[in-house]
Amino acid sequence: MRIAVDAMGGDHAPREIVKGAVHAAHDLTGVSKIFLVGDQHAIERELAAYGKRPEKIEIRHASEVVGMAEAPALAVRRKKDSSVSRAMDMVKAGEADAVLSAGNTGALVVAATLKLRTLAGVERPALAAVMPTVKRPFVLIDAGANPDCEAKLLLQFAVMGTVYVKIVLGQETPVVGLMGIGVEDSKGGNETTREAFGLLRASPLNFRGNVEGHDLFHGETDVVVCDGFAGNVVLKTAEATARAVGHWMRKEFTAGVIPQLGALLLRQALRRMKAKMDPESYGGAPLLGVNGICIKTHGSSSAKAVFHGIRVASESAHGHLNEQIEKLLAKAAGVNA
Repeated sequence: MRIAVDAMGGDHAPREIVKGAVHAAHDLTGVSKIFLVGDQHAIERELAAYGKRPEKIEIRHASEVVGMAEAPALAVRRKKDSSVSRAMDMVKAGEADAVLSAGNTGALVVAATLKLRTLAGVERPALAAVMPTVKRPFVLIDAGANPDCEAKLLLQFAVMGTVYVKIVLGQETPVVGLMGIGVEDSKGGNETTREAFGLLRASPLNFRGNVEGHDLFHGETDVVVCDGFAGNVVLKTAEATARAVGHWMRKEFTAGVIPQLGALLLRQALRRMKAKMDPESYGGAPLLGVNGICIKTHGSSSAKAVFHGIRVASESAHGHLNEQIEKLLAKAAGVNA
């Protein structure tokens, strides 16, 4: 698989982006080519630290960068030669099978929607964030691309999330839940979620019903469906909570000799817990529903996140993610017709 990587997007670009791409070039056998898209001189300086350039890596120059604080639509229209736009152009032209960026999320969504268009049966693409639980990770969709949604969009999100969980997370029959404020069928929160409940219940998906916030981390639901406003609030709250808990634990374990001894005894357990909670190991959030594989990693992504983002992009393309989404969407549309 050929992956176009926005080498200039993110807080630590191009250093961490290049580092992750080099590791992926060495270790991922399913990846045949990695295009580093961005300022050629800056990329070459970073590559020089690794000696001989891996044969899988090729540089594609782009003279502009979309900043993290720029207005997405305006930046994409004005900066035709930005790294994220050029990477997307490569997918559109068939030169690459997937694109990855740690840069401006809105710019990625706008560029993908304008240049690649949506799949048959998809009205709007959605971001799918993978989150850990006590049992197995789940996909939260939408995680921020669509603040306002109609019920039919929530059904489309559920289909896309189901296929992603099957192909990338390996769950044969994903369980789908609809985010609401009550588990009873008659509840859900508002008219949109109640209408979506009916569509999901009639669909061919493995729909369990409504789920509330306290259900998310039990590990019994594989796809949690909501609009992008609620999804982004859940995602950012979970990230902030994890950071706060980590801060409290470090503070308590360094408060004296006895806590330090306790931390030493628990070191292996703490490492395992940290590994399970590490969002960088899940490969970022795919933008599902466009004619191409698009992976968005966190703005502060390290080389590890970039490596796993490239891995997930390759797995998605190898698994024919978009073809499977279109098939299940057509089936769901037939049931709800």
